[in-house]
Amino acid sequence: MQKLIDYINSISPITEHTVKEVGALFTFRQIAKNDIFIDAGVIAKKIGFLEEGVIRAYFRNKRGQEYNKHFFKAPCFIGGYSSLVTGKPNQIIQQAMTDCKLREANSSKLIALYDKHQDLERMARILSERYFVQKEQREVEIVLLNASERYLIFKKEFSDLEQIIPQYHIASYLGITPTQLSRVRQKLSKE
Repeated sequence: MQKLIDYINSISPITEHTVKEVGALFTFRQIAKNDIFIDAGVIAKKIGFLEEGVIRAYFRNKRGQEYNKHFFKAPCFIGGYSSLVTGKPNQIIQQAMTDCKLREANSSKLIALYDKHQDLERMARILSERYFVQKEQREVEIVLLNASERYLIFKKEFSDLEQIIPQYHIASYLGITPTQLSRVRQKLSKE
């Protein structure tokens, strides 16, 4: 539980009283590699805090092709955020890329604490703002940067993932084919 509290406090400090109430909501859970944290088509009701491991967020088109949207590395929050906010079915699947340890809580119970604990609400706002900025930056990168530039950003943000996850997942995240990824890597190794 301490990893969760330390993470929250790194975003925006919360009081000991808030810590106790938040801590009471979260329970420990393990997810095996390849297991799904949240699937498409379900309405999200839980929020998770990833203590150890890597989770990928992806969507699947009508033909069954998968597109990686994001990789979550511990420590961070996970869950079907759009579904939690809108109450509509989730569209982005979250799958464990490694064995994972996490804490999870009922999101409505956590959100109910916002009115009672302004420090928790402030932390959630700051976290939402960070996710929004991160999402916007990612959208700009996909449109304006070439594959080599996107790959270099990936290596900077997710330096340890290249040895953990299959290359086709990295290629999908970059919006290129595995063959293109090989070419990008060869080109960059020569520079």
